[in-house]
Amino acid sequence: MHHSAAYRTGRAGPAILRAPLQLVVERRADADRPALGRILQEMGAVAPADLLRALEMQSRRAVDLGDLLLAQGLVTQEQLAQARSRQYQTRCYDQYSPPPDPRLIDRLGVQRCLALHCLPWMQAGAVTVVATARPLQFENHRAELEALFGPVVMVLVSETDLHACLLRTRRTRLKLWAETCVPAKESCRAMHARSFGRALGGALLLVLAAALYAPVLVLAVLTCLTCTALLLSSGLKLAAFLSLRRAPAPAFPVVTTPLAVHRKPVVSILVPMYDEPEVVPRLINRLSRLTWPRELLDILLVVEEQDVATRAALDHAELPHWMRVIPVPDGKLKTKPRALNFAMLFARGRIVGVYDAEDAPEPDQIHRVVRCFQEGPPNLACVQGVLDFYNARANWISRCFSIEYASWFRIILPGMQRLGLAVPLGGTTLFFRRDILEKLGAWDAHNVTEDADLGIRLARHGYYTQLLDTVTEEEASCHPLAWVKQRSRWLKGYAITWLVHMREPVQLWRQLGAWRFFGVQVLFLGTLLQFMFAPLLWSFWLILLGFGHPLPEILPAPLIIGFVALFLGSELVSLIIGFAATKSVRHRHLRFWLLALHAYFPLAVLAVYKALWELVRAPFYWDKTAHGEFDAEIDKIRVLI
Repeated sequence: MHHSAAYRTGRAGPAILRAPLQLVVERRADADRPALGRILQEMGAVAPADLLRALEMQSRRAVDLGDLLLAQGLVTQEQLAQARSRQYQTRCYDQYSPPPDPRLIDRLGVQRCLALHCLPWMQAGAVTVVATARPLQFENHRAELEALFGPVVMVLVSETDLHACLLRTRRTRLKLWAETCVPAKESCRAMHARSFGRALGGALLLVLAAALYAPVLVLAVLTCLTCTALLLSSGLKLAAFLSLRRAPAPAFPVVTTPLAVHRKPVVSILVPMYDEPEVVPRLINRLSRLTWPRELLDILLVVEEQDVATRAALDHAELPHWMRVIPVPDGKLKTKPRALNFAMLFARGRIVGVYDAEDAPEPDQIHRVVRCFQEGPPNLACVQGVLDFYNARANWISRCFSIEYASWFRIILPGMQRLGLAVPLGGTTLFFRRDILEKLGAWDAHNVTEDADLGIRLARHGYYTQLLDTVTEEEASCHPLAWVKQRSRWLKGYAITWLVHMREPVQLWRQLGAWRFFGVQVLFLGTLLQFMFAPLLWSFWLILLGFGHPLPEILPAPLIIGFVALFLGSELVSLIIGFAATKSVRHRHLRFWLLALHAYFPLAVLAVYKALWELVRAPFYWDKTAHGEFDAEIDKIRVLI
């Protein structure tokens, strides 16, 4: 077969599309096909010693030899395209070739095209030409393709060009999928209706009218309700704390098969970014510290299409080959989960992780995550790491925030898991089995706490989340306004998540069971009630200081004493948990700031009122947390160390 210039460079011009079909592809038996490594060696593209080393590495890793050689910098993309063309005796298409037929794409489905790494390009008589970025896997999909298109022949296309063609031809369908991939009955997108805002606003006005008509009675009812929520919440925290004092038990039966028999998988990491150009150099540096093999690492930097500043910073950065930029098409909805859904369509890995743009994960983190999945049970769907702050000493807010995070990730969440409760996820250092994540519809694009919502959905469908003691450091919000904005988004998301999952409470009960159903009520509804009516609890200080209080007029004295004791007891529980959570050397200095929590948590009251207002007016508004002010501190510290 004659090799033109376009053939040698891996690009096929219009002339190739007009060539006779027998010149486009020659189907050959696998036994007759020359090995890719031998072709590259004959071309002089790779040295024999390098090829042997790559083949030995491939035997322990679930990766294509060509991708491994590219990752190791042993061949160029042009050399690989030329070698694969010779190996399969076919041509390469690219995004500059005549465009693919969108009707053929729709017949297979754009999501399926991405999953199969195949793109039905054109029909030539009774035969359909299908471009693939994974020729080794093409035969596995031939039966499915021929059931749709009849006889098919294979040509080659790079993954980059395949994605570019799909984005150009089926951009709107991809956007729609990213926004609606979660089933409607499990999504909050129906809350966009004006009727929801009117109903919620009407309920709040009704409570206000009742308070104006019978203030003392309403005060008594709301105080009883808030104290009940406080009792259950404090009891759950205390139970979680005490559960960790028991002898540790394995979270699941460990698989006895040696890890050596497992081939290391490709791991994709999604890093959503928005209006964060200054973070780009440090992000690349921090992710470069990960020790997972580069040929198995697929990092997607996810940026909104209209975010000109961040895209410009990424364009000017020298990204390693295992990092790529995924622009998310512009739309009215701009949320992190929408961006994650869109980017996941282009991920290569069987395990999909999430980092935030300011994150600094431990270098060996992915090794530990993969080992956790390999040793876990079949229903292990998610591994959640521990979050911490690298700017804890910035001011008193960051110190209190660090105490709160230490309590949450080191005491409360592990205790909840030990108690058998559903675990709400954090927004970063999350790793999922991709097949399970896709089965559930991934993230709810309209939920502003998509992480907590996904944690409950995993539990509802019988999947398990494992907490792993591997730390990712991030930047704490240090200013009151920024903290309130971030916390209001979290609390609004808690409210949305509770409303969504309580649409059918009987079904939720059946799926979770009574105990985990109870945990969901305490965690979500209890948290909201405590912050909404926290000023009623603060009023107990009037009683302790000897001032007057309206409640003794209608409630018996023993009940008032019980309320005050509960209030003080809950404060004591928080201090005990905070003290236990800060026992490590790096956190011990925070113990001197435990009493400052009394001034810290009132900020959440402002946040919950902001959240309620947005719940009525703008339920899907994503109040972006600003980062970068203290972002460089950790890198300076590490350089000094």
